[in-house]
Amino acid sequence: MAVRLQTEPFDPGAETNTFLEANAGAGAAVTFTGLVRSRPGDLVSTLTLEVYPELAEAQIGKAIAEAVTRFGLIKAAVIHRYGPLQPGEPIVQVMTLAPHRRDAFEGAEFLMDFLKTDAPFWKKEATPEGERWVEAKPEDDKARDRWRNA
Repeated sequence: MAVRLQTEPFDPGAETNTFLEANAGAGAAVTFTGLVRSRPGDLVSTLTLEVYPELAEAQIGKAIAEAVTRFGLIKAAVIHRYGPLQPGEPIVQVMTLAPHRRDAFEGAEFLMDFLKTDAPFWKKEATPEGERWVEAKPEDDKARDRWRNA
């Protein structure tokens, strides 16, 4: 299990290859890579993430431990960037390894739902109209809540 918070860019392919090196007993690996988004009609020039690294590492570590137990994962890892990021850059990577594909997928979804709702990151977008804090979305809370009711 690994948590890595960093300001530096990372190579999603290289990270996946490293994660897959020790895969005894695995039948499935799932990797999710989130990118900084900018859309026509909602242009974002920079996304800045603020975080308390020690707090975030501890909380993400607990979520990983819960995912490993809950879904029978062999291992899981989260890489999350903070600081200023540009559209198109990787911001997060979640990787899970399990004996079966459903467990690997659900473990990755569980971790992403945690990261989107409960991890202590604060996002600010710079746009042509100025800066704005990114608010939580009801659909993210709904996705997280399905794990509480399962």
